[in-house]
Amino acid sequence: MSFDLVLFGGTGDLAWRKLMPALFQAFRHGKLPAGGRILAVARDARSDDEYRALIQARFVEVESAKRPSDEEFGRFAALLHYRRMDLSQPADYAGLKRWLDGRSADTVVMYLATSPHLFPVVCAQLGAAGLNGAHVRVVLEKPLGHDLASAREINRVVGSAFGEHQALRIDHYLGKPSVQNLSALRFGNALFEPLWRRESIANIQITLAEAIGVGTRGDFYDRTGALRDMVQNHALQLLTMIAMEPPPTHDADAIRDEKLKVLKSLKAFTAESVARDVVRGQYRAGTVDGKAASGYLDEAKVPADSTTETFVALRTEVQNWRWAGVPFFLRTGKRLAARHAQIVVNFRPVPHPIFPGSTRANKLVIKLQPEDGLELHLLAAKGAGQGDWLAPVFLDLDFDKAFAAERVGAYERLLLDAIAGRLNLFVRSDEQEQAWRWIEPVLQAWADDPSPPRPYAAGTWGPPAASAMIARDGCVWDEEQ
Repeated sequence: MSFDLVLFGGTGDLAWRKLMPALFQAFRHGKLPAGGRILAVARDARSDDEYRALIQARFVEVESAKRPSDEEFGRFAALLHYRRMDLSQPADYAGLKRWLDGRSADTVVMYLATSPHLFPVVCAQLGAAGLNGAHVRVVLEKPLGHDLASAREINRVVGSAFGEHQALRIDHYLGKPSVQNLSALRFGNALFEPLWRRESIANIQITLAEAIGVGTRGDFYDRTGALRDMVQNHALQLLTMIAMEPPPTHDADAIRDEKLKVLKSLKAFTAESVARDVVRGQYRAGTVDGKAASGYLDEAKVPADSTTETFVALRTEVQNWRWAGVPFFLRTGKRLAARHAQIVVNFRPVPHPIFPGSTRANKLVIKLQPEDGLELHLLAAKGAGQGDWLAPVFLDLDFDKAFAAERVGAYERLLLDAIAGRLNLFVRSDEQEQAWRWIEPVLQAWADDPSPPRPYAAGTWGPPAASAMIARDGCVWDEEQ
């Protein structure tokens, strides 16, 4: 199958930091379909060879195991091409169409690695130029809008040029192998399904923690904040994967239908519940990994009086028969104590304990990063003597070791799926809009509340109020257990 991948924003941070390394890995693994071309589009004037040299120079910043040798890059570079474009000029799109029509590839993927405010402009111009045929797909990076109204407008313009099956809204968390294993864990095994409900599960925690600060992205982050950057997309997508009902098939729309039902079942926020069940924080100076770390207000390109949140913790419920009454706790933040992403399913304790000592309940820990695997925490007798107390033990499955030869990175998987037209790991417009609809009361409550975010020291797990919030349900965050 021949393909052309047109990368808008081809000289940007996302292109050289994530997309080009992922495309090279697909090429190295022999998974990139033969007969492909990769065309980078940007405003600067440069030749194909100059662009190839730029990308090769950037590969020194990639981890050594994923860095190409000169010979490997030479073969990969044969796929790379460059074109200067002004994204507002119809004539430039006409030139792009002539370039693509020169060989009429089976599939054309338009990857918009640009600022989201350009999405409507590019999609409208692609439609006007006739670059929206049935063999064309457009990939849209997050954030898709700033609120529900802007998300709807983007979807309207995209929908006027492309069908829903052609518009691929990317959420790179869905490409992580461990996230894909959520479906396999739940729907490919008989072990957990009888327990996957309110009668057996006490609470579920989703944590997406980063040890780094905002770095050089201060201006972008200050316009966005943790709620829009992480909760509206990544955290909610993970929640839907955990809470959804078994779909009738593994088809994309069957899966996305069930995810949408979960989003529609989330307990709606009010001004009162936002004050009670949502904690927003902002990091101050502290210590991370033994090194001094500056506070958010001291970061480059961040206003000194910013009230943008760098941390969010919230409590919600899925109001349906399976999950009624089970609290779901979501937490994300910058400059936290460690970089890790995980889902913790805490089971209810045994109804009548007969062993003295430990009252700790079972839990399932689904590790997303930096490790990738499962931990099942159980209780076992310490020794053979009667009266010995129980002790916690756990079974540990490391997916990276178990499937070392088959593992691919998130962007590699998503790029290959985009080329092949597999839609399972992409977000549908109604999912995206429903997620915005759910968080809008939180955004509005914050806009109406003049109080600043709660401060927390860099290198900690966020404001103490986040622990107090979860404690009201008799729970603690996983690292506090």
